Amino acid sequence: MTPSRIHRLSLTHFRNYRAGTVNAHGDLVALVGPNGAGKTNCLEAISFLSPGRGLRRATLEDVADNQGNGSWAVSAEVEGALGLATLGTGIDAPAGEANGTSRRCRIDREPVGSATAFGDHLRMVWLTPAMDGLFLGAASDRRRFFDRLVLAIDSDHTGRVSALERSLRSRNRLLEVRNYDDHWCDAIERETAELAVAVAATRSQTLTRLAAMLRTRGEASAFPSAEIALDGWMENALVSEPATAVEDRYRDILRGNRARDAAAGRTLDGPHTTDLKVTYAPKNMPARDASTGEQKALLIGLVLAHASLVAEMTGIVPLLLLDEVVAHLDPNRRRALFDELQKLGAQVWMTGADPAAFADIGTSGEIFDVESGKISRRG
Repeated sequence: MTPSRIHRLSLTHFRNYRAGTVNAHGDLVALVGPNGAGKTNCLEAISFLSPGRGLRRATLEDVADNQGNGSWAVSAEVEGALGLATLGTGIDAPAGEANGTSRRCRIDREPVGSATAFGDHLRMVWLTPAMDGLFLGAASDRRRFFDRLVLAIDSDHTGRVSALERSLRSRNRLLEVRNYDDHWCDAIERETAELAVAVAATRSQTLTRLAAMLRTRGEASAFPSAEIALDGWMENALVSEPATAVEDRYRDILRGNRARDAAAGRTLDGPHTTDLKVTYAPKNMPARDASTGEQKALLIGLVLAHASLVAEMTGIVPLLLLDEVVAHLDPNRRRALFDELQKLGAQVWMTGADPAAFADIGTSGEIFDVESGKISRRG
């Protein structure tokens, strides 16, 4: 297994970092400091070295230092599946100019088409406090969470999801026209069905494998196991039916639902409505009914199982970004978490306000102090 590692991280005009650098040598990297110091900003910068919009889903303009001209950059010297490489991304031109919001991505200082290419070097998994309400929130939040899990295994997944969303928007616009052309509608629905099946198939495959990994971990982990399922007819149908049959069925559904969807102003059926169902296995109850502490522990267990699955399926041990992960864990469970992370063999970047919470990270860990956008090695 090849671990994903960052040896040196450099930030330029990113959020509250005018210029920041971290040289990391440990397996467990802890960033400690008061609220607002920039700990999460650092993790967010790392998350931009993967496909998508980062762990906060921020716009490109939002992450720029408000003292600068709108440009920003994140670069890292990494060691991953293809050996040593330098990854970089950001905006070169000031925001407001013609190409000011065009994100640039480079590998070894050579331009690449998109951040999807970073997936050849690094895989990444993260957990943030914003996910704490995942089991109580909207289905769209859980669907986005699961798509992120899929993306860590298949770096093309986000592209397919985005293409499906564009196709659905095109269909919705066409249905707004009172006398729309049936032939145009047929063509759009054919494309929509193809993309929908591609998205649903990747989700279905990931779900099956992740569920098996969760069962394998079982009681060996200090964190509770979960039973997971996708509440979407297409994902479930693809377990036993040919993709072509599911695609034909969805085209028929789209054709039959045109009047209903036109009245609703949106497409009411498809994988864009799928939900992730999670059961707290030790008590056999829906995760939404578990206590706050149980839900947090369940999320951690789910993320750890997913990280193991990524390593198993891709041969790349993912980089883990864990924001405020130890804040509500008792000392025994904190030690158990550090032990599991070390066994995983991943490099893990964590944040927290209390340095004492990281006292047990061991000799392979290191602690950095963060204050007002400046990072320094503790001790």
